[in-house]
Amino acid sequence: MNNPSYWFCSIRNHIRRGSLRCALLTYKQTRHIGLYDSSVVPLLLKACAFLPFLHYVKTLHAESIKAGSGSDVIIGTALLTSYAKCDATRDARKLFDTMPERNVVTWNAMISGYLRNGDTESASLVFEEMQGKTQVTWSQMIGGFARNGDIVTARRLFDEVPRELKDVLIWTVMVDGYARIGEMEAAREVFELMPERNCFVWSSMLYGYSKKGNIAEAEAVFSRVLVRNLEIWNSMIAGYVQNGFGEKALQAFEGMVAEGFEPDEFTVVSVLSACAQLGRLDVGKQIHHMIEQRGIAVNPFVLSGLVDMYAKCGDLVNARLMFEGFNERNIICWNAMISGFAINGKCREVLEFFGRMEDSNIRPDGITFLTVLSACAHGGLVREAFEVISKMEGYAIEIGIKHYGCMVDLLGRAGRLKDAYDLIVRMPVKPNDTVLGAMLGACRIHSDVNMAEQVMKLIHGDSVTGANSHNVLLSNIYATSEKWEKAERMRRIMVDGGSQKTPGCSSIIFSDYCGLK
Repeated sequence: MNNPSYWFCSIRNHIRRGSLRCALLTYKQTRHIGLYDSSVVPLLLKACAFLPFLHYVKTLHAESIKAGSGSDVIIGTALLTSYAKCDATRDARKLFDTMPERNVVTWNAMISGYLRNGDTESASLVFEEMQGKTQVTWSQMIGGFARNGDIVTARRLFDEVPRELKDVLIWTVMVDGYARIGEMEAAREVFELMPERNCFVWSSMLYGYSKKGNIAEAEAVFSRVLVRNLEIWNSMIAGYVQNGFGEKALQAFEGMVAEGFEPDEFTVVSVLSACAQLGRLDVGKQIHHMIEQRGIAVNPFVLSGLVDMYAKCGDLVNARLMFEGFNERNIICWNAMISGFAINGKCREVLEFFGRMEDSNIRPDGITFLTVLSACAHGGLVREAFEVISKMEGYAIEIGIKHYGCMVDLLGRAGRLKDAYDLIVRMPVKPNDTVLGAMLGACRIHSDVNMAEQVMKLIHGDSVTGANSHNVLLSNIYATSEKWEKAERMRRIMVDGGSQKTPGCSSIIFSDYCGLK
């Protein structure tokens, strides 16, 4: 069929439905039969930038030049934006410099491209050169510097915005910049000065206070919102979940539904997480049923939420059914399923699914490896754990303190105390109190006083936070080994030094690195 309208309507429909690959394949077919329509090129470029496909961007650029539409400002701006989003800022700048016509959108696109790639210096140079700066220009600069960690320059720019251009968007970007890095006093100062507020700035304040763990202030902000929308409700519910207030999250969800709001994917992910925290399988199943009844899209994040909820509530059958029934699984889905097995002590299944994950060409991340190492530690799988560490090196993933902590815990449980000690000494990162405490715990289990004394030398040299508990533990190791004089001497040292165990807390140190919750 050589009807151009048919082909290009098909491309637009694919893009509208989010089928970006299909849109590009359809466009490729049109080129084979000699059709070209410049009006779909900006749409295709957006698809290329989203995926991102730099090769297709360059192909579309070349074809636009051949078709004589390369000098069109709309196509040129779309090309520039796509190059920048594909991390090809040099190509973007080369195009920018050769464009015969540039409008304000073009200038903003070039600035945005530099900021997106962390080049604030080049963004500033283009910004200074630009005539007719708009609200979008200023907000891009403020937000870009804030995201790149230069909040001082972001604030200077905010203060320089001409009064007639300082709209609610620019105020919101400044508040959000402070909130994102946890500077809530500064965020509050700007927030209170705002002449008007939109839903986004309320959400930014809720996010900032929740991230700092200050739920009381988040609730105070939430209570001031006169007209709440779904995003504000989602922010409050997510804040409760992130800080471990599962019951409050479920109560807020009930309040949201009572006010007539339809939950979306973000809502259900938070609520499912609350159910997982509380072990409320009954409520979790109700949420699952609601997702199906209301036709809420089950994307990879919702799938992960369902898998996580079922697994943490002990229902591995439904967790696995959900996982196996979904084809588009990302790293979060795999991590949720692997973690579910680990939480329930299914060590062999953890290794099986880790292998399947690798076979499916999904690259494991640091969280994946931490979960697998935790399972190995709890299952006493020493050989398998060393194979996992070797794979981390193969993937060029940094082995962090938590991964080393799991290995120390594993070797200690297996009675290989010298290996565990040697690993601590060789670690490229400084061992913290929890790692050393796990080592001491292993010494106590195996009644190895000599090794415990060696570990204490490391603790006395480097420890900051856990010395009191470690001294108590060493005293207990002496007592278990019937070295009563040393046990009594250690207790006298603690009393004379003012050391005491935190009331209500056990003096036995467990590694929170391998404690799957």
